[in-house]
Amino acid sequence: MREPTFLVLSALADGPKHGYALIAETKDLSGGRVKLQPGTLYGVLDRLREDGLVEISGEDVVDGRARRYYRITENGAATLGREAERLAANARQAMSKLKLRAAQAGA
Repeated sequence: MREPTFLVLSALADGPKHGYALIAETKDLSGGRVKLQPGTLYGVLDRLREDGLVEISGEDVVDGRARRYYRITENGAATLGREAERLAANARQAMSKLKLRAAQAGA
């Protein structure tokens, strides 16, 4: 799973959000490293909708502009959980290897 996809799913894990809020939260979650452009975000959301991982939860009009809200599905939450576990396992392996390398360098 690509990082922008992971971040969008993570941003939706605590409740529905509209596009601008998703852009802001993915930037926040990544510590400012990932700055999604609207075209990229909506491409990610379209793919996630096609895969059944997110769905539209509502729409309203703010200042004359339509605002669409998205929410994560149960399948999306399960997929996010599996991906988070995979990334955590990979990070543990990397840290273990780095500790071994440091121990070998210090010996």
